[in-house]
Amino acid sequence: MPFSKLVPMLKQLPNILTFARLGLSIIFLVMILYSPQVAHRTVFLDGAFVLFVVAGLTDVVDGIVARRFNATSKFGRMVDPLVDKVLVVGTFTCFALIGEPTLFDWSPATLAVVHWLVVAILAAREAYVTVLRHVAEAKGVNFAATRSGKLKMLLQSFAIGTVLIKMAHVPDQTWGYWFTSVTFLAMIVATIVSGFLATRRPSWRQYKQEGTHHDSSIPPS
Repeated sequence: MPFSKLVPMLKQLPNILTFARLGLSIIFLVMILYSPQVAHRTVFLDGAFVLFVVAGLTDVVDGIVARRFNATSKFGRMVDPLVDKVLVVGTFTCFALIGEPTLFDWSPATLAVVHWLVVAILAAREAYVTVLRHVAEAKGVNFAATRSGKLKMLLQSFAIGTVLIKMAHVPDQTWGYWFTSVTFLAMIVATIVSGFLATRRPSWRQYKQEGTHHDSSIPPS
């Protein structure tokens, strides 16, 4: 088959990979919830870690394919980040439900506060940016991921991997507590800062200026 005929098919690959990542994410979340009940927990969690990495690689590949074949679309810009949010916020919610990660000699009540506070910060940031994205895209404004958003996603993914490795291999090591705590702190800072910077991007400022100018030009009734 000539390559020119493959191009239209390849342009659908990013969306296919996005839905594949959604399926992998759901399986991964179920594995996290089920992990406290398995007999061979280390092997099980290592398998969950591999699945998480594969899901992350599909995100990388669909972005490369979309740029290589000019297959970026409004649908992709909206659905792809949504799947990322399902994976990330869903994972930290599952961690909170099973009481992970454990940190130092903190009581279950203290850990629960920390875990659910992390979930609340992540969910609030993602909900806020999702609303901005939908408003912008509805007005034809490109709201693609920025460097700060990508750094935030990288740190969130690293934090998830850190928790999985800690649960499987160093559940009670002091250095594991410290490493996880520092990772979580960096992730939270990046999450908050990237949420603030979402309204500082040039395309959003231009949209707000044009909207303000348009509103001011309408005579009062």
